[in-house]
Amino acid sequence: MALDQYTYVFVIGTMFAMLDAYNNGANDVANAWATSVSSRSISYRQAMVFGTIFEMLGAITVGARTADTIKNGIIPNSAFHGNAGVQMLAFTCALAAASSWVMWCTRHSAHVSSTYSLISAVAGVGVATVGASQVQWGWNNGKGLGAIFAGLGMAPVISGGFAATIFMLIKLVVHIRKNPVPWAVYTSPFFFLIAGTICTLSIVYKGSPNLGLNKKPAWYVAAVTMGTGGGVAVLAAVFFVPFVHAKVIKKDYTIKWWMFILGPLLLKRPTPADADRANVPNYAVIQEEGELSSVQSPESVGEYDAKKTETGDGHITSSGQENEKKLAVFETTQSTYKELMAQGESKLHLKLMKKRGPLGWAMRTLRDNPMGAGQVYELHNIKILAKRIPAMIVCGALYGLHYDIHAAQTGIAGTPEGDRMQRVYANAEKYPNEVEHTYSFVQILTACTASFAHGANDIGNSVGPWAVIYSAWSTGSAAASKAPVPIWQLAVLSATISIGLVTYGYNIMKVMGNKITYHSPSRGCSMEMGAAVTVLVFSQFSLPVSTSMCITGATVGVGLCNGTLKAVNFQRVGLLLLAWIATIPIAGTLGGVLMGLFINAPHFA
Repeated sequence: MALDQYTYVFVIGTMFAMLDAYNNGANDVANAWATSVSSRSISYRQAMVFGTIFEMLGAITVGARTADTIKNGIIPNSAFHGNAGVQMLAFTCALAAASSWVMWCTRHSAHVSSTYSLISAVAGVGVATVGASQVQWGWNNGKGLGAIFAGLGMAPVISGGFAATIFMLIKLVVHIRKNPVPWAVYTSPFFFLIAGTICTLSIVYKGSPNLGLNKKPAWYVAAVTMGTGGGVAVLAAVFFVPFVHAKVIKKDYTIKWWMFILGPLLLKRPTPADADRANVPNYAVIQEEGELSSVQSPESVGEYDAKKTETGDGHITSSGQENEKKLAVFETTQSTYKELMAQGESKLHLKLMKKRGPLGWAMRTLRDNPMGAGQVYELHNIKILAKRIPAMIVCGALYGLHYDIHAAQTGIAGTPEGDRMQRVYANAEKYPNEVEHTYSFVQILTACTASFAHGANDIGNSVGPWAVIYSAWSTGSAAASKAPVPIWQLAVLSATISIGLVTYGYNIMKVMGNKITYHSPSRGCSMEMGAAVTVLVFSQFSLPVSTSMCITGATVGVGLCNGTLKAVNFQRVGLLLLAWIATIPIAGTLGGVLMGLFINAPHFA
């Protein structure tokens, strides 16, 4: 029997569940894709498309398993004594507390874990509702708070170990060779094998409860997993290797992207007589302004380093010495630093205003229609608002797709942040662009794997409480929360996650990636594979683990492979740790206070 008298609680809970999913996309998913965008393997817009597809696939096919931990692992159903209304209120308050905290952090570019935010809020609500003794503080067969928070320390370390191992393998097999380009091309099917196996394993071995794939025998799982991974490797050997061989080794600049379908025929394709260097993108983090896709690759690491020394080592080059002197004069004052950041945004806005599309129209409309004197309810201001509101909606939807992520990540010359990034980049070894170009394709596959893993794991954050609220409201029974999560709920929230990534992900992505260590495709695919493996291992044991912690640990692990601590920005890492730790008491207190107020509020009899 449906609880129609509590329909408003269900509606409010649904709103906060969608807000939590939106924040998940803007915070966690943005961090997961920051590695690929930072290394220039994929553009921001392409990341939005692939992120949307694979987040939904991971959530729908695998995501129901971790949702069960959020639903029933922290507060046992028996603690509610069959009162479905109180259960609805409890999980609504948890969603409200967690989503509000993550939204505030995202607005201020503070990267936090939405997973641990919600778990802490559920624990706080549990204390306020049924008392601390009823909350599962221990291991509880891998579903209690003890098991979940164990991931806070284990996940970054394990992820860093996996990522460092993969990158050191690439370094041993390819980077240390005298002529690394052929090694990178001919060994690429092996790394496609690894990435393809990880992605297949996440689908088949974990499986969706509705498909029953996780109940298949071990030999079946092994055969399908290795068979699919081997198939990806064979396809790479047949189509990818000849394509990259022609483009990178033979330096054929006439090769088009669609010619990969020719496969081995490309090996016999004649090379233009004037082909002297490979026409591949420049994957250097610090580059001059201009169209990056047309920049030709330096032939060797030495040439790369020479060019880097000429243009400046580690931060964006100024247009002249006079500008550098001006920035250096004001580098110690916080107000001037904010002014410098504002100037950078102003340059971006001026560039966007020149566009012919909807965003250009919206930016020009906002510029040409400023608010007038007096209060907002003045007649002339109401007329202006009628023009500004549609433009503001368009800007909100499209601004992130045009944000300059790379410029925001590197720091401004003459500021403490710029000097810090200069040190980090100077201590990272650079590799030829021909080699990095080969791994950019591998990274696209690993990025999709990481996105799939994120959808599988983190969809449980929002859908778990929402599924409890829906089942309690629709059936009137607190015990119904043990039922499987409906597919339509997974689909709705995974779509909301994608909207958060597209519209607001840039606000987190700009402080991640290259802000921690130097990125390149070979490093990036190692980071993403290490993080994906870690997330899938934890998800297999129904432990919600923070994807952001995994990718951050993987980033630090790969950064340390440079052989020096100076190659990692530990100030940024320290700020991340502080935000993660602060999340637990703040989200828990918010959830407990909200629930305590509502459940004990005075009311008429």
